Amino acid sequence: MSFSISTLSNYTKENEAQLVTSSVLGAKTAALIKSAGNVMVGVKSAETINIMDTDAFFQAGGTCGWNASGTTTFTQRTVTVGKIKVQEALCPKALEAKYLQKALPTGSQYDSIPFEQDYSDKKAKTIASQLETAIWNGDTTSANGNLNKFDGFIKLIGAASGVVDANVSGFISGAPLSSITAANVVSLFDGVYKAIPAKVVAADDMVIVCGQDTFRTYTIALKNANMFQYSIDVKADAEFVLPGTSIKVVALQGLNGTNDVYAMRLSNLFLGTDLLNEEEKFEIFFAKEADEVRFAAEFKMGVNVAFPDEIVKVAI
Repeated sequence: MSFSISTLSNYTKENEAQLVTSSVLGAKTAALIKSAGNVMVGVKSAETINIMDTDAFFQAGGTCGWNASGTTTFTQRTVTVGKIKVQEALCPKALEAKYLQKALPTGSQYDSIPFEQDYSDKKAKTIASQLETAIWNGDTTSANGNLNKFDGFIKLIGAASGVVDANVSGFISGAPLSSITAANVVSLFDGVYKAIPAKVVAADDMVIVCGQDTFRTYTIALKNANMFQYSIDVKADAEFVLPGTSIKVVALQGLNGTNDVYAMRLSNLFLGTDLLNEEEKFEIFFAKEADEVRFAAEFKMGVNVAFPDEIVKVAI
């Protein structure tokens, strides 16, 4: 059965009401994309981001005549969704010899699990946490089953042409950097800001995103250098404004351990799914033929960017 209880001793009196679940981080990136209104729904397999661009050539006025000039171009980038399901079978009878027996109803037949609300909350948060990681680190060639359902932003941005690489001496002092440390992290973020293309640097939705590990290194370096008024409210999963600018630095769980930093508009990110918030929907039911309780969730998800040439990256 799917219950792992080998580390529990057989039942002695314990406080069965205190079934504590650990804290699980949520899918913050997906929430940011939803806030920008760039969720594509009804995607069964793949759908295109349709892009129009146009130029404008100024000509000398004051004369008659018609000289057509300029081009309007239509291009596309594709969001391909991965099809994902989560299924688990639970046998309540396996709990009878453990302290959890006190939460079971009387009798020998069980058609539910006693801690269903705690279980479902934890399962939903775990799915969200794993999706957050996949949104950035997804790679359909990966051997990791939690990462190979769709390609994430790291792979997609890395393969796109036109992305601005800030890890060069023209932007970051001492570049190319081989690691992010307290000694170079301030210069790194200044370099990312410097590398943002002029056409989008003033966009209201421009952000710089990094892992929570890099975020902590950066906030400590700023505090130690007295470069901004440090606040105890700046948590590891929080955000603050890059000193001297109006651009937010946002910490994301999905970038933990990558040493990657990106600057981009939130409106440049797209998320595809079949049904909005489908990953939050699940079913817990009793399968009478198997005499077990089952959990089932199924959803689709994929991501992509529209304009790679508006993105700045530092990938170490």
